[in-house]
Amino acid sequence: MESSCLDLALEGERLCKAGNYRAGVSFFESALQVGTEDLQILSAIYSQLGNAYFHLQEYNKALEYHRHDLTLTRTIGDELGEAKASGNLGNTLKVLGRYGEAVVCCQRHLDITRAVVDKVGHIWVMFFSVEVSGLSEGPVCMQTRKADMSVYFKYIITAIVSVVSVCENVIANLSLVKELGDHAAQGRTYGNLGNTYYLLGDFENAVAAHEKRLLIAKEFGDRSAERRAHCNLGNAYIFLGKFDMAASHYKKTLQLARQLKDKAVEAQACYSLGNTYTLLQDYERAIDYHLKHLVIAQDLNDRVGEGRAYWSLGNAHTALGNHESAMLFAEKHLEIAKEVCVYSSPPITWFFLCNISETTTPSGGFKVNCMCICGMLHVPQRQSV
Repeated sequence: MESSCLDLALEGERLCKAGNYRAGVSFFESALQVGTEDLQILSAIYSQLGNAYFHLQEYNKALEYHRHDLTLTRTIGDELGEAKASGNLGNTLKVLGRYGEAVVCCQRHLDITRAVVDKVGHIWVMFFSVEVSGLSEGPVCMQTRKADMSVYFKYIITAIVSVVSVCENVIANLSLVKELGDHAAQGRTYGNLGNTYYLLGDFENAVAAHEKRLLIAKEFGDRSAERRAHCNLGNAYIFLGKFDMAASHYKKTLQLARQLKDKAVEAQACYSLGNTYTLLQDYERAIDYHLKHLVIAQDLNDRVGEGRAYWSLGNAHTALGNHESAMLFAEKHLEIAKEVCVYSSPPITWFFLCNISETTTPSGGFKVNCMCICGMLHVPQRQSV
């Protein structure tokens, strides 16, 4: 017996929730081939396909299906569907760097949700619209900052004010999603609130919000959201100086990334664990994780990530007194920094190389007084729509 369009779509949805987006896409596309006269089901398939391709980082395909969804929802007069399609388009356009178009889509999302009093959508889009609006100004300011640093600092101040405004809006509206009884929306709101507190440097409240987000993610079996929550908790604990707690959450991030077969996130988790163990002065373990990060970066042809791995390995080997190895990794980092035009890196690397070289004794040995510089990147993991 052949499967119906709805059966195939439901299986695709189940696979995507389990993190198997590629298989999910296959079922959704099979559902489209079978076809359906129910335009609401067709709209849902277009939306799910767009989201699946977004998670697979195939953003042009995601854009294509979200546009199909937008056209269909407008044709059948589904205003809430049009709002969600506009929001998904805005999210995808933002990732593609098309900020002007993203702002237009987000504004459309906001206008519709206000008109139909979709409180949950209104809460989310207020947060996202401010985020995208800030990003749309970023490249202009970055281009002019060499000529006029005051413009750059004005942009930073504006961004901070925007984040404070977002925080106030999210807090003020959290009660609305509770009132609606939409537990999934509460989870996303807690995640956004945690990210906002993180950006404001209020790490205690960031932890509290992300802990609540984690509980709701577990309740719904949403492993992608669970992974983001663990990563965000690790980031916050780093800035609270609770490195053991950070390591525990990064390990869970790594475990979930492997289950979800997300190599890029797996690399990020290994990098974070390597840096955390460096802070804990457990350099052997730090080296182990940085080597894992290096292998994945090479597999993904991520030259910037590979350079960071070499730099971190150089730091860890320096701390252990393995100065010949440190020199080797520093030279590899310098080579990549020149290749990918990371202009700030070569001077620092030259300093690192010279600092190791100056510690050599006449007999060719090394003194153990080299400087170790450890850099960490902690980007809050944004909540999915």
